[in-house]
Formats: sequence, structure tokens, C-alpha cells
Amino acid sequence: MKPVVKTGRIRRLLVRSTNWIGDAVMTTPAIRSIRRSFPAAKITLLAKPWVLPVFAHSPHVDRFLVYDVQGRHRGIAGRWRLVNDIRRKRFDAAILLQNAFEAALIAAAAGIPIRIGFDTDGRTPLLTHPVRRPPGIKRRHQTDYYLQILRGAGLVAGDSRLELTLAEADRQRAVRRVALEGIDSALPLVGLNPSATFGPAKQWPEDRYAALGDWLADRYGAQILIFGGPGDEALGQRISDAMGRRPVNLAGRTDLAEAMALIGMLDLFVTNDSGLMHVAAALDVPLIAIFGSTNPVTTGPWGSCSRVVRTDVPCSPCLKPFCRYGHLDCMRRITVAQLQQEAATILGQP
Repeated sequence: MKPVVKTGRIRRLLVRSTNWIGDAVMTTPAIRSIRRSFPAAKITLLAKPWVLPVFAHSPHVDRFLVYDVQGRHRGIAGRWRLVNDIRRKRFDAAILLQNAFEAALIAAAAGIPIRIGFDTDGRTPLLTHPVRRPPGIKRRHQTDYYLQILRGAGLVAGDSRLELTLAEADRQRAVRRVALEGIDSALPLVGLNPSATFGPAKQWPEDRYAALGDWLADRYGAQILIFGGPGDEALGQRISDAMGRRPVNLAGRTDLAEAMALIGMLDLFVTNDSGLMHVAAALDVPLIAIFGSTNPVTTGPWGSCSRVVRTDVPCSPCLKPFCRYGHLDCMRRITVAQLQQEAATILGQP
């Protein structure tokens, strides 16, 4: 590797974000460490629109450059437009937290003099400071994966604590939403997140979410909120209809900033492996994370109030979006009773 970057000479630094909400949350320790390594630099984060709320109020980012893949930067012509947008900013260096070949190609085409990132995916010729990915790094938690990019470049890599800053305006929006929905804030507030990207293998059965919601409402008088993003409206409605105690179905009805603020108000969050799981972990909200096809060692909730529920089957974690055997044992063997036991440990005696 070439000599360590002289951080004091970097005045304009571009950081390329990852593309998914959960991954973005898991880069927050690296973002904090980048600020520590470059205290005098103006740090610009290049990110796709749907992950920007994760960083919108971060004290470690000065500016944002939106990678508008569905608009201005769509298609080949749009990618070239993005290259020109970046070139005009005259960045001194770029740190690529995203691993794709495209990330390195765009940074190189934009003429950024110093380009740091893992040497994977054929990117070495495009990087001035390629970082070797050490053996076994992908068996450690993903927060450490991103910090390793900094270590490999000779930069400061601090602790792996997640960090998520909410705006007061979004907190107030969440308070107003709770009041508008007629929720009694004196009662326990529990969120259910039955959705997950990357296929149904990550989703605990809908009827079990409904049964757990009813049990929490009956035993604790809990007010149940159902979370979900765009496209999850029908999923949230099915679970709502299956419950005897009517929940508040917010699936598809909030933006990410409001959803994060609402999660911050919860007494308990029950979730599949998802982006919102990492949001809850970053906010230190008590949560129960249900894992099946994915690996909690590498992408589990990295928070002090987090519990993981999974069952030991030979094919898990397979990291597949669909169960190759068709019976999804890794999820169906997880019972409502197991979740009740974990919830009772967190919420205590009713």
C-alpha cells in the first residue's frame, strides 16, 4: 500500500455511503472515525436518497451530495452527470465505504486525487490507496468491516458504537402522530416490524406477529404499532386484520425520518433482520430481533438493549432470499412462546 494519507492536507473529503438503511447505520462508527481523522476537512457524503435520513443530522457530516439514481443520475448519461457533479466540487480525497466497482470508477473518473477503499471487485487499478481485505473480516460484525477500511489506510479507527441523531422536528412529528392516532402514551408502546428486504426468508410468519401483538396488548395493555416501508401496506393490513386488539398500522404511512423518531419512543421493538432493526439498536431501544436466513454474528443488532432469537437448523444462515427447501424451518421453528418469554424479560411483570 502507498504511504499513509497526510490528513492535514485534506480540505475537501468525499465519503461514499452504502446503499441500504441497515448498512448505512452500521457505517456510523466509521463516519465518526473519519471525522476524527480529518478534523479540519469539509466532509461531503455521497448517498442515495433513501439513506440520507440516517445521516441528515449527523455532527460528523458537513454536506450531502445526492446520488439521484432514479432522476438526475439515471442511466449512463446520468452517471456521467454525477461524475461531473463530483468533479466540480474539487475533492482532495474519497473514502469508499461502498464496495462496488462503480463506486471506484466514479471517483476515479471524477479525478479525485486520493481514493481509498477495499481492493475487492477488481477495483485495485482505480484506487490510489487500495486496502487489503483481511481473511476472516467477513466473519466479524459489519461495523468492524467498515472500520477496517480506515485501519488499512493507516487512519484512526475508533469504537464500534452506533450513532443516530434525530432532529427535534422529527421527534415532535412522532409525538403528534401518536396523539393523532389516539394512543395513550402512559401505556407501553410496542412496535412490530414484520417486513424485510431481500426476500421472504427473513420474515417471521404474519400470523405469529398478530398473535404476539394480541398477547402483548392483553398482558401489558400495550399499544401496538405496525411498521413497514413503501410497498408494505398490504402486509401491515393483513396483520392488523388478524389481530383481535386493533393496532395502529403505520406500514407505508411514514417516511424514514418519522419512523426513526417513532421507534425512539418505543418500550419494545420486535423485528425481522432489517434496516429498522439497526435503527432501533442505534437508538438503544429494547428490541427482539428474529433471525433465520441471515447471520446475527455479522449483521445482528449492535446495541446494548438487543436480543436475538433464532433456531439452530443445519442450513442457516444460508443468506438466500428464498428457502431452497421450501419449508423455511429456520423461521417456522421460532414460536410465539419464545418471543413472549423474551418480551416478558424486557417488559417485566405486567
